[in-house]
Amino acid sequence: MRISIRRPWPTTPEQAVALQDELRPLVDPVNPGPPDFRTVAGLDSAYADSGAVAAAVVVLNCATAESVDSVVVHGRTEFPYVPGLLAFRELPTTVAALEKLSTTPDLLICDGQGLAHPRRFGLACHLGVLTGIPTIGVAKTVWGEYTEPGRERGAATDLVLDGEVVGRALRTRDGVKPVFVSVGHRIDLDTACAQVLALTPKYRIPETTRRADQLCRRALKEAAA
Repeated sequence: MRISIRRPWPTTPEQAVALQDELRPLVDPVNPGPPDFRTVAGLDSAYADSGAVAAAVVVLNCATAESVDSVVVHGRTEFPYVPGLLAFRELPTTVAALEKLSTTPDLLICDGQGLAHPRRFGLACHLGVLTGIPTIGVAKTVWGEYTEPGRERGAATDLVLDGEVVGRALRTRDGVKPVFVSVGHRIDLDTACAQVLALTPKYRIPETTRRADQLCRRALKEAAA
């Protein structure tokens, strides 16, 4: 798939914050039409102490959960570790992996934040704006506050940051810690949560994320060997 990048990646935190502020108004938190997702891609990255990174994208058929396509790209992290700017450690290799896909997925699932971010522009928002594809952030850690949802699968409560609802704490397994779902781009929160539940028939995290995580970790280990 093709992605249009207008500029080199930021190299400093100041440049990264400025880019987030510039692109944030482009986020569209609504569905462009009735949801019709036939393929969905999971994205994840694995890092080594040496600075090596492996980014993986796994595309699944929404109806069967069968793998349609997968790509791994290796690189090195150049951007410093800064809370709120972690997307810039992942974006170069993640975008390179997306560009190598032979298919264009209908939905992207990121292992990270969307609007549930201090500047309302997490990794899912950034990738959604760059690709124009509906994108969801599904994080295991949280920015903001929430009330613990009920213990049953599907229970959810609002995730609030600075007095604003930015996502939901969603229970994907009975009695298991919730995940934190937020809109990335071109999807609303109700649809995002429904898609996450559909992608978690057996595990806490979406099947897309689980397979991408396994793929990038294995690739990084093999590269180190």
